[in-house]
Amino acid sequence: MNALILSALLGVVMMFSGILLKTKAAIRNVAVTGILLLLVVNVLEMCGYEFFNIDSRGMIGFDRFALLFNTIIFVCTLLYLLLSASDMEKVGVNYAEYFALIFFILCGIALTSSFRSLLTLFLGIEIISIPLYILTGSDKRNLKSNEASLKYFLLGTFSTGLMLMGIALVYGASGTFYSSAINIGASKPSALLIAGMLLLFFSMSFKVSAAPFHFWTPDVYDGAPTVFTSFMATIVKAAVFIAFMRLFDEAFGKLHGSWQLFAGIITVATLFIGNITAVFQQSVKRMLAYSSIAQAGFMMMALFGMNAEAKEGLLLYTAAYSLATIGIFAVLVKMNDYTFDGFNGFAKKEPLLAAVTTIFLLSLAGIPLTAGFISKFYMLKAALTNGSNLWLVIVAVLMAAVSVYYYFRVIQAMYFKEGEAASSPVTPFFKWTLVLLAALVILLGVYPELLLYFMYF
Repeated sequence: MNALILSALLGVVMMFSGILLKTKAAIRNVAVTGILLLLVVNVLEMCGYEFFNIDSRGMIGFDRFALLFNTIIFVCTLLYLLLSASDMEKVGVNYAEYFALIFFILCGIALTSSFRSLLTLFLGIEIISIPLYILTGSDKRNLKSNEASLKYFLLGTFSTGLMLMGIALVYGASGTFYSSAINIGASKPSALLIAGMLLLFFSMSFKVSAAPFHFWTPDVYDGAPTVFTSFMATIVKAAVFIAFMRLFDEAFGKLHGSWQLFAGIITVATLFIGNITAVFQQSVKRMLAYSSIAQAGFMMMALFGMNAEAKEGLLLYTAAYSLATIGIFAVLVKMNDYTFDGFNGFAKKEPLLAAVTTIFLLSLAGIPLTAGFISKFYMLKAALTNGSNLWLVIVAVLMAAVSVYYYFRVIQAMYFKEGEAASSPVTPFFKWTLVLLAALVILLGVYPELLLYFMYF
Protein backbone atom coordinates (compact mmCIF):
# COMPACT_ATOMS: atom_id res chain seq x y z
CA MET A 1 0.00 0.00 0.00
CA ASN A 2 2.96 2.33 0.62
CA ALA A 3 4.06 2.34 -3.01
CA LEU A 4 0.50 2.48 -4.37
CA ILE A 5 -0.41 5.70 -2.55
CA LEU A 6 2.99 7.33 -2.90
CA SER A 7 3.29 6.69 -6.65
CA ALA A 8 -0.08 8.40 -7.23
CA LEU A 9 1.01 11.37 -5.11
CA LEU A 10 4.35 11.59 -6.94
CA GLY A 11 2.48 11.67 -10.25
CA VAL A 12 0.63 14.78 -9.04
CA VAL A 13 3.90 16.30 -7.76
CA MET A 14 5.54 15.83 -11.16
CA MET A 15 2.59 17.54 -12.86
CA PHE A 16 3.15 20.68 -10.76
CA SER A 17 6.94 20.48 -11.02
CA GLY A 18 6.69 21.58 -14.64
CA ILE A 19 5.23 24.87 -13.39
CA LEU A 20 7.31 25.38 -10.26
CA LEU A 21 10.75 24.27 -11.49
CA LYS A 22 12.60 26.24 -14.12
CA THR A 23 15.19 23.76 -15.38
CA LYS A 24 14.79 20.29 -16.84
CA ALA A 25 17.66 19.05 -14.70
CA ALA A 26 15.69 19.98 -11.56
CA ILE A 27 12.61 18.14 -12.87
CA ARG A 28 14.75 15.10 -13.61
CA ASN A 29 16.27 15.16 -10.13
CA VAL A 30 12.82 15.29 -8.52
CA ALA A 31 11.74 12.26 -10.59
CA VAL A 32 14.82 10.23 -9.64
CA THR A 33 14.37 11.18 -5.97
CA GLY A 34 10.73 10.10 -6.20
CA ILE A 35 11.69 6.67 -7.57
CA LEU A 36 14.26 6.26 -4.80
CA LEU A 37 11.60 7.15 -2.24
CA LEU A 38 9.19 4.62 -3.80
CA LEU A 39 11.84 1.93 -3.61
CA VAL A 40 12.60 2.69 0.05
CA VAL A 41 8.96 2.67 1.21
CA ASN A 42 8.29 -0.56 -0.68
CA VAL A 43 11.30 -2.27 0.94
CA LEU A 44 10.13 -0.97 4.32
CA GLU A 45 6.72 -2.54 3.70
CA MET A 46 8.48 -5.84 2.96
CA CYS A 47 10.07 -5.45 6.40
CA GLY A 48 6.65 -4.84 8.03
CA TYR A 49 6.47 -1.01 8.08
CA GLU A 50 3.16 -0.04 6.49
CA PHE A 51 2.56 3.72 6.48
CA PHE A 52 -0.88 3.70 4.82
CA ASN A 53 -3.41 1.36 6.41
CA ILE A 54 -6.49 1.63 4.21
CA ASP A 55 -9.30 -0.92 4.33
CA SER A 56 -9.68 -2.12 0.73
CA ARG A 57 -12.36 -4.68 1.67
CA GLY A 58 -10.05 -7.46 0.53
CA MET A 59 -9.78 -6.08 -3.01
CA ILE A 60 -6.01 -5.54 -2.66
CA GLY A 61 -3.49 -7.73 -0.89
CA PHE A 62 0.22 -6.95 -0.73
CA ASP A 63 1.82 -10.32 -0.18
CA ARG A 64 5.54 -11.12 -0.39
CA PHE A 65 5.35 -11.99 -4.07
CA ALA A 66 3.73 -8.65 -5.00
CA LEU A 67 6.10 -6.59 -2.87
CA LEU A 68 9.20 -8.30 -4.29
CA PHE A 69 7.92 -7.79 -7.82
CA ASN A 70 7.29 -4.09 -7.07
CA THR A 71 10.84 -3.80 -5.74
CA ILE A 72 12.23 -5.26 -8.99
CA ILE A 73 10.08 -2.86 -11.01
CA PHE A 74 11.19 0.19 -9.02
CA VAL A 75 14.88 -0.77 -9.31
CA CYS A 76 14.49 -1.21 -13.08
CA THR A 77 12.61 2.10 -13.37
CA LEU A 78 15.35 3.86 -11.40
CA LEU A 79 18.01 2.51 -13.76
CA TYR A 80 15.82 3.38 -16.74
CA LEU A 81 15.55 7.01 -15.58
CA LEU A 82 19.27 7.26 -14.83
CA LEU A 83 20.04 6.12 -18.37
CA SER A 84 17.24 7.63 -20.43
CA ALA A 85 15.66 10.56 -18.56
CA SER A 86 17.83 13.11 -20.34
CA ASP A 87 16.82 11.68 -23.73
CA MET A 88 13.16 12.42 -22.99
CA GLU A 89 13.96 16.10 -23.59
CA LYS A 90 14.25 15.38 -27.32
CA VAL A 91 10.71 13.98 -27.54
CA GLY A 92 8.73 17.13 -26.84
CA VAL A 93 8.21 20.13 -24.59
CA ASN A 94 6.06 18.42 -21.94
CA TYR A 95 9.03 17.10 -20.00
CA ALA A 96 7.54 17.04 -16.50
CA GLU A 97 4.34 15.45 -17.76
CA TYR A 98 6.26 12.47 -19.11
CA PHE A 99 7.51 11.69 -15.60
CA ALA A 100 4.01 12.22 -14.20
CA LEU A 101 2.62 9.64 -16.62
CA ILE A 102 5.39 7.19 -15.67
CA PHE A 103 4.51 7.53 -11.98
CA PHE A 104 0.82 6.97 -12.73
CA ILE A 105 1.81 3.83 -14.66
CA LEU A 106 3.76 2.65 -11.60
CA CYS A 107 0.61 3.22 -9.54
CA GLY A 108 -1.29 0.95 -11.93
CA ILE A 109 1.50 -1.63 -11.72
CA ALA A 110 1.20 -1.66 -7.91
CA LEU A 111 -2.51 -2.40 -8.35
CA THR A 112 -2.09 -5.17 -10.92
CA SER A 113 0.55 -6.96 -8.86
CA SER A 114 -1.66 -7.09 -5.76
CA PHE A 115 -5.28 -7.30 -6.94
CA ARG A 116 -7.74 -9.64 -5.26
CA SER A 117 -10.79 -8.55 -7.22
CA LEU A 118 -11.49 -8.42 -10.95
CA LEU A 119 -12.54 -4.78 -10.53
CA THR A 120 -9.13 -3.90 -9.09
CA LEU A 121 -7.47 -5.74 -11.96
CA PHE A 122 -9.47 -3.73 -14.48
CA LEU A 123 -8.58 -0.45 -12.78
CA GLY A 124 -4.90 -1.37 -12.66
CA ILE A 125 -4.76 -2.34 -16.34
CA GLU A 126 -6.49 0.88 -17.39
CA ILE A 127 -4.29 3.07 -15.19
CA ILE A 128 -1.33 1.49 -16.98
CA SER A 129 -2.81 1.65 -20.48
CA ILE A 130 -4.14 5.21 -20.73
CA PRO A 131 -0.81 6.95 -19.96
CA LEU A 132 0.88 4.57 -22.42
CA TYR A 133 -1.41 5.72 -25.24
CA ILE A 134 -0.25 9.28 -24.53
CA LEU A 135 3.45 8.41 -24.26
CA THR A 136 3.29 6.46 -27.54
CA GLY A 137 2.05 9.55 -29.40
CA SER A 138 4.14 12.07 -27.47
CA ASP A 139 6.37 12.87 -30.46
CA LYS A 140 3.71 14.90 -32.26
CA ARG A 141 6.10 15.90 -35.05
CA ASN A 142 6.50 12.25 -36.09
CA LEU A 143 3.67 10.72 -38.13
CA LYS A 144 4.78 7.19 -37.17
CA SER A 145 4.34 8.11 -33.50
CA ASN A 146 0.85 9.50 -34.15
CA GLU A 147 -0.11 6.40 -36.12
CA ALA A 148 1.26 4.09 -33.42
CA SER A 149 -0.67 5.93 -30.71
CA LEU A 150 -3.95 5.75 -32.63
CA LYS A 151 -3.47 2.06 -33.44
CA TYR A 152 -2.55 1.27 -29.84
CA PHE A 153 -5.56 3.21 -28.53
CA LEU A 154 -8.10 1.58 -30.87
CA LEU A 155 -6.85 -1.98 -30.37
CA GLY A 156 -6.30 -1.41 -26.65
CA THR A 157 -9.87 -0.23 -26.14
CA PHE A 158 -11.12 -3.26 -28.07
CA SER A 159 -9.18 -5.60 -25.76
CA THR A 160 -10.51 -3.67 -22.77
CA GLY A 161 -14.03 -4.35 -24.04
CA LEU A 162 -13.22 -8.06 -24.14
CA MET A 163 -11.93 -7.85 -20.58
CA LEU A 164 -15.07 -6.10 -19.32
CA MET A 165 -17.28 -8.62 -21.08
CA GLY A 166 -15.26 -11.46 -19.55
CA ILE A 167 -15.54 -9.94 -16.08
CA ALA A 168 -19.31 -9.55 -16.55
CA LEU A 169 -19.71 -13.20 -17.60
CA VAL A 170 -17.54 -14.45 -14.74
CA TYR A 171 -19.58 -12.38 -12.29
CA GLY A 172 -22.80 -13.72 -13.79
CA ALA A 173 -21.55 -17.29 -13.33
CA SER A 174 -20.02 -16.95 -9.85
CA GLY A 175 -21.81 -13.99 -8.26
CA THR A 176 -18.53 -12.45 -7.07
CA PHE A 177 -15.63 -10.34 -8.30
CA TYR A 178 -13.15 -11.77 -5.76
CA SER A 179 -10.69 -14.07 -7.52
CA SER A 180 -10.37 -16.55 -4.63
CA ALA A 181 -14.16 -16.93 -4.41
CA ILE A 182 -14.36 -17.56 -8.16
CA ASN A 183 -11.82 -20.37 -7.81
CA ILE A 184 -13.85 -22.03 -5.04
CA GLY A 185 -16.81 -22.44 -7.37
CA ALA A 186 -14.74 -23.29 -10.44
CA SER A 187 -14.62 -27.05 -9.80
CA LYS A 188 -17.94 -27.42 -11.67
CA PRO A 189 -17.73 -24.67 -14.28
CA SER A 190 -20.71 -23.48 -16.23
CA ALA A 191 -20.60 -22.46 -19.89
CA LEU A 192 -20.89 -18.86 -18.71
CA LEU A 193 -17.79 -19.16 -16.53
CA ILE A 194 -15.76 -20.80 -19.31
CA ALA A 195 -16.81 -18.10 -21.79
CA GLY A 196 -15.79 -15.38 -19.34
CA MET A 197 -12.48 -17.10 -18.65
CA LEU A 198 -11.69 -17.32 -22.38
CA LEU A 199 -12.48 -13.63 -22.92
CA LEU A 200 -10.18 -12.73 -20.05
CA PHE A 201 -7.49 -14.98 -21.53
CA PHE A 202 -7.78 -13.30 -24.93
CA SER A 203 -7.71 -9.82 -23.42
CA MET A 204 -4.66 -10.46 -21.24
CA SER A 205 -2.90 -12.18 -24.16
CA PHE A 206 -3.37 -8.99 -26.15
CA LYS A 207 -1.90 -6.88 -23.34
CA VAL A 208 1.24 -9.05 -23.15
CA SER A 209 1.49 -9.30 -26.98
CA ALA A 210 1.15 -13.08 -27.12
CA ALA A 211 0.40 -14.56 -30.57
CA PRO A 212 -1.99 -14.38 -32.34
CA PHE A 213 -2.85 -11.15 -30.46
CA HIS A 214 0.58 -9.63 -31.07
CA PHE A 215 -0.10 -7.80 -34.34
CA TRP A 216 -0.12 -4.34 -32.74
CA THR A 217 3.26 -4.72 -31.05
CA PRO A 218 5.82 -4.17 -33.88
CA ASP A 219 4.10 -1.04 -35.24
CA VAL A 220 3.51 0.49 -31.81
CA TYR A 221 7.01 -0.26 -30.49
CA ASP A 222 8.59 0.95 -33.75
CA GLY A 223 6.49 4.11 -33.96
CA ALA A 224 6.71 5.16 -30.31
CA PRO A 225 9.69 7.30 -29.23
CA THR A 226 12.54 4.87 -28.57
CA VAL A 227 13.03 6.14 -25.03
CA PHE A 228 9.44 5.13 -24.17
CA THR A 229 9.52 1.88 -26.14
CA SER A 230 12.14 0.74 -23.63
CA PHE A 231 9.72 1.30 -20.75
CA MET A 232 6.75 -0.28 -22.53
CA ALA A 233 8.60 -3.40 -23.65
CA THR A 234 10.04 -4.22 -20.23
CA ILE A 235 8.45 -2.87 -17.06
CA VAL A 236 4.89 -2.65 -18.39
CA LYS A 237 5.00 -6.05 -20.10
CA ALA A 238 6.33 -7.71 -16.93
CA ALA A 239 3.59 -6.12 -14.80
CA VAL A 240 0.81 -7.39 -17.04
CA PHE A 241 2.36 -10.87 -17.01
CA ILE A 242 2.29 -10.88 -13.21
CA ALA A 243 -1.40 -9.91 -13.34
CA PHE A 244 -2.05 -12.57 -15.99
CA MET A 245 -0.48 -15.31 -13.88
CA ARG A 246 -2.10 -14.13 -10.65
CA LEU A 247 -5.56 -13.98 -12.27
CA PHE A 248 -5.47 -17.50 -13.67
CA ASP A 249 -3.84 -18.96 -10.57
CA GLU A 250 -6.25 -17.45 -8.04
CA ALA A 251 -9.47 -17.33 -10.08
CA PHE A 252 -9.17 -20.32 -12.42
CA GLY A 253 -6.51 -22.49 -10.79
CA LYS A 254 -8.91 -25.40 -10.34
CA LEU A 255 -9.52 -25.39 -14.09
CA HIS A 256 -5.81 -25.47 -14.91
CA GLY A 257 -6.07 -28.84 -16.62
CA SER A 258 -8.80 -27.48 -18.88
CA TRP A 259 -6.90 -24.47 -20.22
CA GLN A 260 -3.28 -25.65 -19.86
CA LEU A 261 -3.09 -27.12 -23.38
CA PHE A 262 -4.62 -23.93 -24.78
CA ALA A 263 -1.94 -21.90 -22.99
CA GLY A 264 0.70 -24.25 -24.40
CA ILE A 265 -0.50 -23.70 -27.97
CA ILE A 266 -0.45 -19.91 -27.45
CA THR A 267 3.07 -20.23 -26.03
CA VAL A 268 4.35 -22.19 -29.04
CA ALA A 269 2.71 -19.77 -31.50
CA THR A 270 4.23 -16.79 -29.69
CA LEU A 271 7.71 -18.32 -29.63
CA PHE A 272 7.54 -19.31 -33.29
CA ILE A 273 6.09 -16.08 -34.71
CA GLY A 274 8.27 -13.80 -32.58
CA ASN A 275 11.56 -15.53 -33.34
CA ILE A 276 11.03 -16.37 -37.01
CA THR A 277 9.78 -12.87 -37.86
CA ALA A 278 12.67 -11.22 -35.98
CA VAL A 279 15.13 -13.04 -38.25
CA PHE A 280 13.98 -11.06 -41.31
CA GLN A 281 14.06 -7.56 -39.79
CA GLN A 282 16.52 -4.94 -41.04
CA SER A 283 15.96 -2.47 -38.19
CA VAL A 284 17.39 -3.26 -34.76
CA LYS A 285 14.48 -1.47 -33.10
CA ARG A 286 11.90 -3.50 -35.00
CA MET A 287 13.93 -6.67 -34.37
CA LEU A 288 13.74 -5.92 -30.64
CA ALA A 289 9.97 -5.46 -30.99
CA TYR A 290 9.60 -8.97 -32.41
CA SER A 291 12.15 -10.17 -29.87
CA SER A 292 9.85 -8.91 -27.11
CA ILE A 293 7.10 -11.10 -28.56
CA ALA A 294 9.47 -14.08 -28.45
CA GLN A 295 10.40 -13.25 -24.85
CA ALA A 296 6.67 -13.12 -24.06
CA GLY A 297 6.50 -16.71 -25.29
CA PHE A 298 9.00 -17.77 -22.65
CA MET A 299 7.11 -15.84 -19.96
CA MET A 300 3.91 -17.59 -21.06
CA MET A 301 5.52 -20.82 -19.88
CA ALA A 302 5.04 -19.59 -16.31
CA LEU A 303 1.30 -19.50 -16.98
CA PHE A 304 1.49 -22.95 -18.53
CA GLY A 305 3.36 -24.40 -15.53
CA MET A 306 1.56 -22.53 -12.74
CA ASN A 307 3.74 -23.84 -9.90
CA ALA A 308 6.39 -22.60 -7.46
CA GLU A 309 9.11 -22.75 -10.12
CA ALA A 310 6.93 -20.66 -12.43
CA LYS A 311 6.53 -17.89 -9.84
CA GLU A 312 10.23 -17.82 -9.06
CA GLY A 313 11.10 -17.96 -12.74
CA LEU A 314 8.75 -15.12 -13.66
CA LEU A 315 10.31 -12.84 -11.04
CA LEU A 316 13.79 -13.74 -12.25
CA TYR A 317 12.75 -13.33 -15.89
CA THR A 318 11.30 -9.91 -15.10
CA ALA A 319 14.63 -8.75 -13.69
CA ALA A 320 16.80 -10.38 -16.39
CA TYR A 321 14.71 -9.27 -19.36
CA SER A 322 14.09 -5.75 -18.07
CA LEU A 323 17.72 -5.02 -17.19
CA ALA A 324 19.06 -6.28 -20.53
CA THR A 325 16.42 -4.61 -22.69
CA ILE A 326 16.63 -1.27 -20.88
CA GLY A 327 20.39 -1.32 -21.44
CA ILE A 328 20.10 -2.13 -25.16
CA PHE A 329 17.48 0.57 -25.76
CA ALA A 330 19.58 3.11 -23.85
CA VAL A 331 22.39 2.47 -26.34
CA LEU A 332 19.97 2.40 -29.28
CA VAL A 333 18.67 5.88 -28.40
CA LYS A 334 22.22 7.20 -28.84
CA MET A 335 22.53 5.70 -32.35
CA ASN A 336 21.77 7.83 -35.40
CA ASP A 337 20.97 4.79 -37.56
CA TYR A 338 18.74 2.00 -36.20
CA THR A 339 19.59 -0.51 -38.93
CA PHE A 340 22.05 -3.35 -38.39
CA ASP A 341 24.52 -1.55 -40.65
CA GLY A 342 24.30 1.43 -38.32
CA PHE A 343 26.22 -0.65 -35.74
CA ASN A 344 29.09 -1.44 -38.13
CA GLY A 345 32.40 -0.69 -36.42
CA PHE A 346 30.73 0.42 -33.20
CA ALA A 347 33.25 -1.54 -31.09
CA LYS A 348 36.13 0.57 -32.43
CA LYS A 349 34.38 3.85 -31.67
CA GLU A 350 32.86 2.92 -28.29
CA PRO A 351 34.48 -0.28 -26.98
CA LEU A 352 32.87 -0.10 -23.53
CA LEU A 353 29.36 0.45 -24.91
CA ALA A 354 29.85 -2.38 -27.39
CA ALA A 355 31.00 -4.72 -24.60
CA VAL A 356 28.02 -4.07 -22.32
CA THR A 357 25.62 -4.27 -25.29
CA THR A 358 27.11 -7.67 -26.09
CA ILE A 359 26.41 -8.83 -22.52
CA PHE A 360 22.80 -7.67 -22.79
CA LEU A 361 22.34 -9.45 -26.13
CA LEU A 362 23.91 -12.65 -24.77
CA SER A 363 21.47 -12.52 -21.84
CA LEU A 364 18.46 -12.11 -24.13
CA ALA A 365 19.72 -15.04 -26.20
CA GLY A 366 20.01 -17.19 -23.06
CA ILE A 367 23.76 -17.78 -23.08
CA PRO A 368 25.13 -19.36 -19.83
CA LEU A 369 26.49 -17.17 -17.02
CA THR A 370 23.87 -14.51 -17.75
CA ALA A 371 20.54 -13.87 -16.04
CA GLY A 372 18.73 -14.66 -19.29
CA PHE A 373 20.05 -18.23 -19.26
CA ILE A 374 19.03 -19.04 -15.69
CA SER A 375 15.60 -17.40 -16.08
CA LYS A 376 14.92 -19.44 -19.23
CA PHE A 377 16.05 -22.53 -17.32
CA TYR A 378 13.48 -21.79 -14.61
CA MET A 379 10.75 -21.46 -17.24
CA LEU A 380 11.67 -24.78 -18.84
CA LYS A 381 11.77 -26.40 -15.41
CA ALA A 382 8.32 -25.00 -14.59
CA ALA A 383 6.89 -26.55 -17.76
CA LEU A 384 8.51 -29.95 -17.10
CA THR A 385 7.53 -30.06 -13.42
CA ASN A 386 3.84 -29.86 -14.21
CA GLY A 387 3.42 -33.10 -16.16
CA SER A 388 5.04 -34.62 -19.24
CA ASN A 389 5.38 -31.51 -21.41
CA LEU A 390 8.64 -32.31 -23.15
CA TRP A 391 7.20 -31.19 -26.49
CA LEU A 392 6.89 -27.60 -25.25
CA VAL A 393 10.41 -27.59 -23.84
CA ILE A 394 11.86 -28.87 -27.13
CA VAL A 395 10.08 -26.14 -29.11
CA ALA A 396 11.25 -23.48 -26.63
CA VAL A 397 14.89 -24.63 -26.84
CA LEU A 398 14.79 -24.67 -30.66
CA MET A 399 13.31 -21.16 -30.75
CA ALA A 400 15.96 -19.96 -28.29
CA ALA A 401 18.56 -21.29 -30.72
CA VAL A 402 16.92 -19.30 -33.53
CA SER A 403 17.07 -16.14 -31.41
CA VAL A 404 20.85 -16.48 -31.17
CA TYR A 405 21.05 -15.70 -34.90
CA TYR A 406 19.44 -12.27 -34.87
CA TYR A 407 21.01 -11.19 -31.57
CA PHE A 408 24.44 -12.16 -32.88
CA ARG A 409 23.83 -10.10 -36.03
CA VAL A 410 24.24 -6.98 -33.87
CA ILE A 411 27.40 -8.37 -32.24
CA GLN A 412 28.77 -9.25 -35.68
CA ALA A 413 28.10 -5.73 -36.94
CA MET A 414 29.81 -4.13 -33.92
CA TYR A 415 32.95 -6.27 -33.94
CA PHE A 416 33.45 -7.86 -37.36
CA LYS A 417 32.18 -5.35 -39.93
CA GLU A 418 33.92 -2.23 -41.11
CA GLY A 419 32.13 1.06 -40.85
CA GLU A 420 31.73 4.32 -38.99
CA ALA A 421 28.88 3.84 -36.52
CA ALA A 422 27.29 7.25 -35.97
CA SER A 423 26.21 7.86 -32.39
CA SER A 424 25.65 10.76 -30.02
CA PRO A 425 28.32 11.47 -27.40
CA VAL A 426 27.72 9.87 -24.00
CA THR A 427 28.76 10.90 -20.49
CA PRO A 428 30.95 8.83 -18.16
CA PHE A 429 27.93 8.52 -15.84
CA PHE A 430 25.93 6.92 -18.66
CA LYS A 431 28.74 4.45 -19.35
CA TRP A 432 29.18 3.39 -15.74
CA THR A 433 25.42 3.00 -15.24
CA LEU A 434 25.43 0.60 -18.19
CA VAL A 435 28.37 -1.25 -16.61
CA LEU A 436 26.27 -1.57 -13.42
CA LEU A 437 23.40 -3.07 -15.46
CA ALA A 438 25.76 -5.53 -17.13
CA ALA A 439 27.22 -6.51 -13.75
CA LEU A 440 23.71 -7.15 -12.38
CA VAL A 441 22.89 -9.31 -15.42
CA ILE A 442 25.95 -11.47 -14.80
CA LEU A 443 25.48 -11.51 -11.02
CA LEU A 444 21.88 -12.75 -11.31
CA GLY A 445 23.02 -15.32 -13.83
CA VAL A 446 25.58 -16.76 -11.41
CA TYR A 447 23.69 -16.21 -8.14
CA PRO A 448 19.92 -16.11 -8.84
CA GLU A 449 19.24 -16.86 -5.17
CA LEU A 450 20.31 -13.29 -4.37
CA LEU A 451 16.92 -12.25 -5.74
CA LEU A 452 14.76 -15.29 -4.97
CA TYR A 453 15.87 -15.31 -1.32
CA PHE A 454 13.68 -12.27 -0.62
CA MET A 455 10.56 -14.10 -1.80
CA TYR A 456 10.68 -16.28 1.32
CA PHE A 457 12.68 -14.33 3.94
